[in-house]
Amino acid sequence: MKHYSYTVYADPEMARRFDALRFGGPIGELIAEAQAHVLLEFAGVHDGAATVLDVGTGTGRAALTLAGAGAQVTGVDASEEMLRVARERAAAQNLAVAFAPGDAHALPFADRSFDVVVCLRVLMHTPGWRQCVRELCRVARARVVLDYPALCSAAVLHAATRRLYAACGLRREAYRVLSDRAIRRELASHGFTVRRLSRQFVLPIALHKSIGSRRFTERAERGLAAAGLLRTFGSPVTVLAERCASS
Repeated sequence: MKHYSYTVYADPEMARRFDALRFGGPIGELIAEAQAHVLLEFAGVHDGAATVLDVGTGTGRAALTLAGAGAQVTGVDASEEMLRVARERAAAQNLAVAFAPGDAHALPFADRSFDVVVCLRVLMHTPGWRQCVRELCRVARARVVLDYPALCSAAVLHAATRRLYAACGLRREAYRVLSDRAIRRELASHGFTVRRLSRQFVLPIALHKSIGSRRFTERAERGLAAAGLLRTFGSPVTVLAERCASS
């Protein structure tokens, strides 16, 4: 498939630099810390023993976080290069994670194979996000944890700029933004109800990274949250959805 979500992340150089690009510097570290905190809380694996599937695991950051909390984790990704880095990181941290190739649109697992299914920073890039949500719900026994850039946020301008660059032939990840309503509706159509939401930033992440001050970011975002703006305009949004008792 020629979609950028396959070609960009199949690049060995991208795989090698991925974590530094996404989570390097003071703001990247803040993003990673907040993501790990919400992930562990929403996945509910603090006591261990849970089976977890990390879909679009990339270099394994979420998978390793969950494994470190005692979960039995499987991580799948369409990029062998990203998986190579993930395996190296797991070995370096002495964590047992089963990494394997897999496409979010057609997961190679039986229905309800995992207690929890996690999918971070994937729906924004994948060619068919609804098909991916269907697959997440299909293989999840109890919980799905996913995230997305919110339509009602500054991310919509950033995404539009990326799409313009891509249309001009420049190499950019022209990601999509999604509405809370669309996500809730899609999850509900597969028997899942949204139980909790976590919103991260009001100001664009790109702005925070350009300033590069963790102190500024924390103060600014606390102030915006206190003013009630995070609840409406916060992005990215992390969702905890649970299977309905009747499904």
